[in-house]
This record gives sequence, structure tokens and C-alpha cells, in this order.
Amino acid sequence: MFVHIGNGQTVPFDKIIGLFDLDTVSISAVSRDFLSRGEKEKRVRYSDEDLPRSFVLTEDGGIRLSRISTVGLKTRINTPPGTAEE
Repeated sequence: MFVHIGNGQTVPFDKIIGLFDLDTVSISAVSRDFLSRGEKEKRVRYSDEDLPRSFVLTEDGGIRLSRISTVGLKTRINTPPGTAEE
């Protein structure tokens, strides 16, 4: 199963380590350093050009920025395919 993170981009569900809110983690110097190091190491990928609201950390060390909130991503993960409300 895959999780849509915006702009046609998906991440395999079983490869996700965590979902993080950028507003919350940007307060911490450790988190800012983690994201900065990820950018320098070219592990950060943007799902689209909009301002990101969250990031998805994958088991391969990838960091996928998304404009979808962590609540929205969690809902997508917890909603079985074909049961989403129209």
C-alpha cells in the first residue's frame, strides 16, 4: 500500500518511519539541524512547489516534504482504500 503525499507523489506505507509537523519540529535546533543536514546530503525531496507543512521520514533515510498536514497524512494511512468519503 502507498500513501499519497501530494502532487502525485507516493511513499510505500511499510517504509514510513514517522510523520512530522514542520511547524512543531522547526522550533527545535536539533530538528532544524537534521533537516539542514538532509538537504546537504540530498536526502530531502519536495512533493510539490507549495509551502511544506510536514515531512515523512522513510527507513532509507529519505525525507519527503509535503504540503499535506500530518493529520491529513495520518487520515490517509488509517483509511482503507475505497472507503474515503467523496
